[in-house]
Amino acid sequence: MIIVTLQREKCIGCNYCAEFAPEFFRMSKKDGKSVLLNTENKKGFYTLKISNHEAFEVCDKAAKACPVKIITVKEI
Repeated sequence: MIIVTLQREKCIGCNYCAEFAPEFFRMSKKDGKSVLLNTENKKGFYTLKISNHEAFEVCDKAAKACPVKIITVKEI
């Protein structure tokens, strides 16, 4: 199981996450911030749980590229 978390409020809109993992991240046209797809807001944290282990690599690249370090990726 892969758990990806995004602290959207702290996003600066650099677009790296959407470039490295476009199947999981998009940039909002409304405010220019990152959106982690298929998630809900829980106290400012957006969390995605997926069983696709291939997703770890692309989401981890997005997390490492993020200049404000608001994306976390864990494999459990």
